[in-house]
Amino acid sequence: MEQTVSVNADPVQHSDMNGGSAVCQRFVSLLGLCNNFAYVVMLSAAHDILKKQESENATTPSTLTVDFQGGNSSNGSRYDCNPVSTAAVLLADILPTLVIKLFAPFVIHKLPYGFRVLFCVIMAATSFLLVSLSSAVWISILGVIFASISSGLGELSFLSLTAFFSRDVLAGWGSGTGGAGVAGALLYSGLHPSWPVPPEHTSHCAGGPIFTNYSCEKGLLKFVVPLGLVYFAEYFINQGLMELLYFPNFFLSHAEQYRWYQTLYQFGVLLSRSSLCCVKIRKLWALSFLQVVNAVLLLFAVRYQFLPSAWLVFAVVLYEGLLGGAAYVNTFYFISKETEDREREFAMAAASVGDSLGIALAGLAAFPVHRYFCHL
Repeated sequence: MEQTVSVNADPVQHSDMNGGSAVCQRFVSLLGLCNNFAYVVMLSAAHDILKKQESENATTPSTLTVDFQGGNSSNGSRYDCNPVSTAAVLLADILPTLVIKLFAPFVIHKLPYGFRVLFCVIMAATSFLLVSLSSAVWISILGVIFASISSGLGELSFLSLTAFFSRDVLAGWGSGTGGAGVAGALLYSGLHPSWPVPPEHTSHCAGGPIFTNYSCEKGLLKFVVPLGLVYFAEYFINQGLMELLYFPNFFLSHAEQYRWYQTLYQFGVLLSRSSLCCVKIRKLWALSFLQVVNAVLLLFAVRYQFLPSAWLVFAVVLYEGLLGGAAYVNTFYFISKETEDREREFAMAAASVGDSLGIALAGLAAFPVHRYFCHL
């Protein structure tokens, strides 16, 4: 008699599924591409979204606008600054994701995966419509928030789902999300008008306050902390410093330099997230340290302006992307490998809070840094 599988049964480790493993890996790669695409496009468009606000301020001075920095691009600063740091867009793109990742792992198992995916698709489509058709910056920001909801819920759900397949699918997820970065940033940079040319299961760790289960806490914190530190450093660079790394005598305009910084960063992420089949890095703290060194280097580069050309920044941000992508994919690979079967679904979902928390803190830290440099 055929054995039935209870929806509340303990998750078990699936085999490599022979020929089906490669098919699953490609399918998960496509899911990762679709899931992160809107998130990346919004970050690539951050400078232009805020530039739009500056243009509106210039043409309609009587319009009430929120100025988080208390300055503007014509305040006499030696930096070509937007009135608001691009960290504003970053926060809109990450805070909803952070809230979802903090609380959803304890209740999300009650919703079928199909319903979650449908909701993510609706949120992503709505985000593009709002940003592309918006007549005001706040509408664009609302669109960014919808993209964040889609990306955050999708990432949490798909990472949880990988617990029921071979660990090989994590390589597909890594390359897919990395590909989303390149596709989103490259399409936005290249096509922008200013450019000249399974069954449901219940997790046994779910149902209580975050990290109160000691076995889950012990297994996750050693992954969450270094991952959060890597993402704090890299998004402090991306949204706090990149906008200030402007070279007036370069052949690209300020907006174009910013877009290609983002594009090259995403190329680095794609390469390293696709490297799991070739190299695995267990020493996650080493990646965190190197990324912090990157952030300190570029912070001093902004302050003392000792880099002679944007080409050097291009190289640094490509390397930055390599470190960030490697930290992400290796973190979830070793979580999948080192957690017990009955905890794996919850662990994959809960650990994803690390990168989002790091990104949110980076966005908050970027505001005073932007204000300081733009008033020099």
